[in-house]
Amino acid sequence: MPRGVWALPPVVVLALVFLYPLALVVQQSFSPESGGGAFDAYASVFASQSFREALGTTVWLAVGATVGCLVLGFALALVIAFVPFPGARAVAKFIDVFLSFPSFLITLALLFVYGTVGMANGLVTDLTGAAEGPFHFLTTPWGVLLAEITYFTPFVMRPLLAAFSQLDTAQLEVAAGLGARPARIVRQVILPEALPALAAGGSLVLVMCLNEFGIVLFTGAKDVTTLPMLIYGKAILESDYSAACGVAVVNIAISVGLFGLYRVVGKRAGA
Repeated sequence: MPRGVWALPPVVVLALVFLYPLALVVQQSFSPESGGGAFDAYASVFASQSFREALGTTVWLAVGATVGCLVLGFALALVIAFVPFPGARAVAKFIDVFLSFPSFLITLALLFVYGTVGMANGLVTDLTGAAEGPFHFLTTPWGVLLAEITYFTPFVMRPLLAAFSQLDTAQLEVAAGLGARPARIVRQVILPEALPALAAGGSLVLVMCLNEFGIVLFTGAKDVTTLPMLIYGKAILESDYSAACGVAVVNIAISVGLFGLYRVVGKRAGA
């Protein structure tokens, strides 16, 4: 049997399950239902105000969530790795379990706490007698940002904790023995070692935030339209499949480009 023939069946299955549907999406984006040129769907998409607003919203939410995850994840990873407290190992293990949670579950939990009829608003109305509580931010872009930071921060913490476990503690002891303050130790000893892990985790979070759909949907943020939400609206609500596929192809192109960046950063981090 020629070498490599054994790999043919899984390649065929991969092509049928993943590549063929993707090819259909690309084909549909070049086949407008109303007739016209092959690029008419893209021209109408790029010219529409809704696409530009969705693209801008997607980018600033993804970048904002990534920055928030990097800052919060780095701070929490420092505490877990270098501040002794009971249950530190259990918390580190829980980070691994948290990565398996669906995003809508975290959003649902936030709704129970900060929703219109959530615990926080209920506590305020019980104490003050007001008709409604003060917390209504979950249905705004800031609520979506909070939910994304809450959900994706562990994706930054995991590579950081792995990097911190490889750090030579003798460097920290020498720095402390020379009179360096904790802030200086973090800035000059820990942070340089953590930069590859931060870059890898941040790149992954950026890609995932770019394609996040469940969080935006479950927060009920009606004024927040990202690219995935725009695709959903075009395909399901408007039945404009050519436009939906055009937006999807653009979203895929951006995602693949960012994923390529993540792979490059990940390889350098591993090196």
